[in-house]
Amino acid sequence: MGTVLVGAILAGIVVFIIRGMIRDKKNGKSIQCGGDCKYCGGHCRE
Repeated sequence: MGTVLVGAILAGIVVFIIRGMIRDKKNGKSIQCGGDCKYCGGHCRE
């Protein structure tokens, strides 16, 4: 029972992380350049 509970908690954390990454991408932010396109040449805003 404990293994299932810990697995469910970890799965929930992963879902929230992925949702945050998708939301950031839609808002023009990117993991690669942090949204500051003077350093990455603007390729992160595509």
